Amino acid sequence: MSNLPVLSAIVVAFGVSVLLGFWLIPLLRKIKYGQTILDIGPKWHKGKQGTPTMGGVLFIAGITLGILAGYAMLLSGSGGAMFSHRLLDHMYIALGLLMALAFGLIGFVDDYIKVVKKRNLGLSAGQKMVMQFFIAILYIAGLYLAGSRSTFVRIPFLGEWELGILYFPLAVIGIVYMTNVVNITDGIDGLCTSVTFVSSLGFLVAASVLRNEGMSVMSGALAGGCIGFLMWNFHPAKVFMGDTGSLFLGGMVVALAFGLGIPVYLALLGLIYILEGLSVVIQVSYFKLTRLLTGTPKRLFKMSPIHHHFEMCGWSESKIVVVFSLLQAVCCVVAVTAVMRF
Repeated sequence: MSNLPVLSAIVVAFGVSVLLGFWLIPLLRKIKYGQTILDIGPKWHKGKQGTPTMGGVLFIAGITLGILAGYAMLLSGSGGAMFSHRLLDHMYIALGLLMALAFGLIGFVDDYIKVVKKRNLGLSAGQKMVMQFFIAILYIAGLYLAGSRSTFVRIPFLGEWELGILYFPLAVIGIVYMTNVVNITDGIDGLCTSVTFVSSLGFLVAASVLRNEGMSVMSGALAGGCIGFLMWNFHPAKVFMGDTGSLFLGGMVVALAFGLGIPVYLALLGLIYILEGLSVVIQVSYFKLTRLLTGTPKRLFKMSPIHHHFEMCGWSESKIVVVFSLLQAVCCVVAVTAVMRF
């Protein structure tokens, strides 16, 4: 398998994400598309008030163009004839990218309402859920029509389990869940970008092990776009990705997992996202349970999601990003080790 398509995807995604920032970030400042910092967050985040948001457009453009560049090179290469006859491989790329773009569009509408319409909460939770489930159903239906009919799932180190008809509703629920926990992870400078970069490297190695050229291109583009955006998003951030970017990243992570046939491996390749989401569930549940049992509600964490808990404990944003990324890297190594045992 040639490395040129992957390298081209990385370079294009990185270059576009970086270079576009020189034009888009000043434009966002000029038209006052700044982030509104809610009072429920850490008080020191108030200093970020007005930082341009919706910057996810940078890596959305970069990753999309990177995928197209790598895909074109893949088709024109020595293995292109063989790859071009595998319809399902094409559909995993096309439907995966379309799903991520659709999720990004939901985020864009949400950000637009927050910033332009001055409604801090944006779309309602119900509106977002309905749209996300609709997109997830379309994605799974599209794969089914393209020939992806297997209802087996691979469990790391445990082999395959047959889910039967339950596979399809569980897949839809899993897609929506993962997309939202990626969104939750975007809470401090560079965190979601860095964690997703590490995850994309895990997917890239897994795709190489499985000799999946299409997913190698997609994961390479994701890695390039994330590291390019990190040039603008690392602390102190010059731009935030907004829901526009975080929902798109969630869609990309899910698309890679399904494209490689390892959706359950998101428990490792996306562990940080899952822990972030669980911290919110645990916090809310503990608060309600203590209120019910004692009449006095209590919080298990100082603040959720859990990255805010560590902030309240005195950790710097940069330390949180490094520690969370290292933990994700360890999980990616475990996931790749499991993939190598197929």
